[in-house]
Amino acid sequence: MLFPLRMPQLRRIGAFAAAMLFAAGVSQAQSNTSSNTSNDASSSASYSSSQSGLTQVAELALPDAPAPSASASSSGGAGAGQYAAGERHSVLHSWAFEASGGFNAPVSNSVTYGGQFTVGAGLKFNKYLSTLIEYQFLDAKLPGYLIAEAGANGGYAHIWSFTIDPVLDLMPKATNDVYITGGGGFYRKVTSFTDPEETEYCYYFCEVGEANEVVGHFSSNQGGINIGAGFQHRIGSMYGDSHTAIFAEARYLDVFSPAVMGSANGLGVTSVAANTQIIPVSFGVRF
Repeated sequence: MLFPLRMPQLRRIGAFAAAMLFAAGVSQAQSNTSSNTSNDASSSASYSSSQSGLTQVAELALPDAPAPSASASSSGGAGAGQYAAGERHSVLHSWAFEASGGFNAPVSNSVTYGGQFTVGAGLKFNKYLSTLIEYQFLDAKLPGYLIAEAGANGGYAHIWSFTIDPVLDLMPKATNDVYITGGGGFYRKVTSFTDPEETEYCYYFCEVGEANEVVGHFSSNQGGINIGAGFQHRIGSMYGDSHTAIFAEARYLDVFSPAVMGSANGLGVTSVAANTQIIPVSFGVRF
């Protein structure tokens, strides 16, 4: 009789124990969940911290290059263009050219007055000094005594040369400049005697006339020197910095030609003193 009476009481005790066990299980589950969340947060924080440290190390080791601004890049491009243009400018203006013509005045008695022309090209080393290689051709008449000795009716002398001639500007920044020049090189002189001879001219029809023909000549190859000075006026600039100038100059020319005593192709015996001195006067342009 006692066992049946105690059954409801045992059931209440069992239900209470089951409720306690369920509550304990829920509490344990919540604790595990919170611990896992905190662990994830701490690991994430430590990873972020390590990444931040690596980033700081990278920044110390390899700093970022500053990005060029638009104005800087454009000015850099302009500077490069200016450098290239300046380089072309210097290369272009390192060359020097000239062309001139004029007349000759004799100093020695082996030639008389005549005409001449000169062309030259070379390098301009700086604003003061340039050096030209010049070709010059001079044409001069022969004096009467020499023509008479040869027994001819006329004659002339041709002198052509290749020389190296420096030019020194004394006032390179002035619009009106004075310079000195001179040099030397190879000279060839040919002295020719002429007589009038019958010649047939043919254009639309033919006719017979007279022309001076070379009947005898002698020649020589030798060295020579020249020295002179000139005045030049720079054109194209009001500040005197132009590379183009017109000039007038005079030089003293001494050709080391040998003395001649003999007959030219059966003509009379002629005597010509050694050396030929001439003063060429030239007008031209230099750039």
